[in-house]
Amino acid sequence: MTYEEEQAKERKTILKFVLWVVGIILIIAFLSSCLTKIGAGQRGVVLEWGAVSDTILDEGLHFKVPIYQKIVKLDVTTQKEETKNIDSASKDLQTVTTDVAINYHLDTLKVNRVYQTLKTKYSVRVIEPSIEEFVKKTMAEFTAEELITKRAEVKATLKDSITTSLATHNIIVEDMFITNFTFSEQFDKAIESKVTAEQDALAAKNKLEQVKFEAEQRIAQAKAEAEAIKIQAEAITQQGGRDYVNLKAVEKWDGKLPTQMIPNATMPFINLTN
Repeated sequence: MTYEEEQAKERKTILKFVLWVVGIILIIAFLSSCLTKIGAGQRGVVLEWGAVSDTILDEGLHFKVPIYQKIVKLDVTTQKEETKNIDSASKDLQTVTTDVAINYHLDTLKVNRVYQTLKTKYSVRVIEPSIEEFVKKTMAEFTAEELITKRAEVKATLKDSITTSLATHNIIVEDMFITNFTFSEQFDKAIESKVTAEQDALAAKNKLEQVKFEAEQRIAQAKAEAEAIKIQAEAITQQGGRDYVNLKAVEKWDGKLPTQMIPNATMPFINLTN
């Protein structure tokens, strides 16, 4: 075999090897294009020639037809949407600025409809507008003072409205939070003055109650003393007056007689006769 023939044979061998490698790579690439992986917390929306189908892929590895099918992955985990500085007016026309946050997730059984109507821009297209709309509407149903004193009721009303609205777009609200209320400076001062007045009134009431209680205590004590005096007076009358006084003196006598007698003085309270 000549040198030229050996070179030609070697080139053929190299070409065959390259073709085998390219073929294997093409096969692997083809097989890869036929498979798609849906990660944890995702759902796959199947597009067939660009049209949204009824098929929704769960987590895991799935087969797809190259070119004909395309898979769009959507997040179905809990997500947070926070909207700040929503200006509105209360029922009594007070300016109120509200911060609201919601936790939500896409309906896992209808993510294909979410993509069909909203693509992946559901936050901008429906969530933010819904929050702003119903914050303004709900604030107008309560006075500024009620927004503070009835916060739980305000939250419940707002949450129900937003939940119902987003449910029509296959978005499920898990919870909602009113993170902040801000009122005008004039309203804040009015509330502060009212609170101060109520605290002063409560303090005055408590003081009045204390004075009233002390007066009642003094009256009760006076009545008790008067009753005691009355009872003693009745006892003196009933027991002969002087004998009763002598009895009281005897009760207080320590049993000792005087060691000296003053001339012409009488022996105190001792009566030896019956």
